[in-house]
Amino acid sequence: MEMTGLNVEREVVIEVAAIITDYDFNEYASFETVIKQPKSYLDAMDKWNREHHMKSGLTEKVPFGMLPDIAEEELMLLVKGHFPPGGEKPILAGNSIAQDRLFIDRYFKQFSKMLHYRMLDVSSWKIIMRNKYNLEYKKKNAHRALDDIRESMDELKFYLEHLKPEL
Repeated sequence: MEMTGLNVEREVVIEVAAIITDYDFNEYASFETVIKQPKSYLDAMDKWNREHHMKSGLTEKVPFGMLPDIAEEELMLLVKGHFPPGGEKPILAGNSIAQDRLFIDRYFKQFSKMLHYRMLDVSSWKIIMRNKYNLEYKKKNAHRALDDIRESMDELKFYLEHLKPEL
């Protein structure tokens, strides 16, 4: 997700993406959309968000984005297509996803109910691998939702490669 800031009480989602994979990172489906929000949220962004979202081209797309409730419906359809009712729930994964989960819980309440309570935060792996094993994944930090997901997947693959025993 990309947001106008990190305060869930006064800022909003401006881009959302999802990729459904298996545990071998095979992609089965993806979704990406810019979320339409009132200009007042864009005007109220802090310097960091203004600069990064303008540089990525996201700011100029927000007025033409998908309405938030339609985006939530699309996310729910994506999940329903790959996770049958009563079966395993999807696990939210990515970097610093506790923040994303706060925004999902606040702005996409029905979608939130479809997600597993467990999350796989690649940032936790980053902390351990960098501080215990001196391994660091070099990120591009595109600050676009779908790019960030793919980068998080690549980062986790990088860490997992270092855990495989030699044959």
